[in-house]
Amino acid sequence: MSITVANIRDVAEGTQPGQFTVGDRGAITSLADLDPIYRQLLDEPVTATVAVVGRDGLPNLTPVWFDYEGELVLLNLAHHRKKVGWLRATPHATFLLMNPQNAYHWVSIKTTVSREIPEDHPQDGSRVTDHVDRIWRKYTGQDSAYGLRDESVGESRILFELSVDKIATFGRP
Repeated sequence: MSITVANIRDVAEGTQPGQFTVGDRGAITSLADLDPIYRQLLDEPVTATVAVVGRDGLPNLTPVWFDYEGELVLLNLAHHRKKVGWLRATPHATFLLMNPQNAYHWVSIKTTVSREIPEDHPQDGSRVTDHVDRIWRKYTGQDSAYGLRDESVGESRILFELSVDKIATFGRP
């Protein structure tokens, strides 16, 4: 599988002809192949903004914890969240990861849902629980199980695997 990466011309070293347009395009086969100055945004606990299409047809933006494996973006959601239904109806999401120290250093990842795994799945359900525990540790630094489960609604988790369609990058750290 090939993922197109569009590198947008920035102004980190001053103005330039064609600034803020795509400077060049390349291809990668895995998110691990992304240039390290952008991959750091994926590997560090940078909160992503995810855009999904809501029931009303308008984009909905939400901050989320971000994770990936190979060429897949992983989105772990509580089963009762509206985003779950929206992703089922329109199975596309765009993630924006912006450097908290420099808003002009970011990566945008456009994705399509390729698989949905509920936490009660007989074979793969434990993967969903293991994943939410892993991102809990990544974002909180706590060496424990996920600590925000809402028992009042019988919260269970759903892991969405999203294949990457396109990537855009901008700026430097």
